[in-house]
Amino acid sequence: MDVEELRQMVEHEKHALPLPESLLETDLAPDFSLVELALEWQQAADNHSIICFDDPNYPSLLKQISAPPLILFVKGQLDALYPPCIAIVGSRAASRAGLQLAYQFGKELSELAFTVCSGMAAGIDGSAHQGCIDSEGRTLAVLGTGIDIVYPKRHRQIYESIQTNGAVISGFWPGTKPFPGNFPKRNRIISGLSLGTLVVEACRKSGSLITARLALEQGREVFAIPGSILAENSQGCHDLIKNGAKLVENVADIIEEVSALCDFHLEELRSRHHIGGENTSDLPFASLLASVGYEATPIDVVVEHSGKAIELVLEQMLELELQGWVAVVPGGYVKIKRS
Repeated sequence: MDVEELRQMVEHEKHALPLPESLLETDLAPDFSLVELALEWQQAADNHSIICFDDPNYPSLLKQISAPPLILFVKGQLDALYPPCIAIVGSRAASRAGLQLAYQFGKELSELAFTVCSGMAAGIDGSAHQGCIDSEGRTLAVLGTGIDIVYPKRHRQIYESIQTNGAVISGFWPGTKPFPGNFPKRNRIISGLSLGTLVVEACRKSGSLITARLALEQGREVFAIPGSILAENSQGCHDLIKNGAKLVENVADIIEEVSALCDFHLEELRSRHHIGGENTSDLPFASLLASVGYEATPIDVVVEHSGKAIELVLEQMLELELQGWVAVVPGGYVKIKRS
């Protein structure tokens, strides 16, 4: 449906639109200039996408939250939306240690074929994205602005680099400025895209605690890294741990909690995108699959047996995971017996 067809339906056949009755009874009066600008933005580059709620590429986890965004603007690689995702958030005024932890967790999660989601803010967010970028992994930056607005401006390089293997996402129309009220709305998308949310550093009034609360409300896992009892930036994390968030010391602590959810997510993804692969003779990585047992096989063992570079092994293991041949578990991978 193009803009003119939509205009005609709103004016003459609005009850034929797939909208709630309560909304249809109001004056819809859409701003078609915004729609036209958005379509112009979509057509401006091959990596510009607009995903509506019923689009097959709309993330299934995000559909499950209360009041999911009806439209997403995406700049980058759509396949970055498919793998299991972990959010990393925290203080804008992070300590040096906090920045190092965010970078390391982002890097290690991406090397284990997870997509890392954050908000491209200063501090923890930017470091988590950079860890993924440096490991050539997938990361999603959810903006509190329009898709075409870089905020903060000093993250222009991160904004551009993310798009190589990941994507920048916004639920706001192009051109939307960084108004304060945008960011809580942005946070629900960050947690909604993710199996779990890791808070690296947060004071008691940190916006990252909003993301953690939203994750809990959405039925997702919440993780927190502890710090010194004297550090203000650790108080929010300590409060989360007291209230049931899992204390995290390493990536294995996260994978241990999300492995079951990860399997469910991948099964839904295979079904949704009709990913098959029942016959091992059809597998492009049969020798790699042979390196994985029915008990947890460490990634270094898979690399050693395969004789391939770890970067290539991780890429191919993700494909096997998406096809349903292996699953990520604490300690590495396991082979899944297909029915």
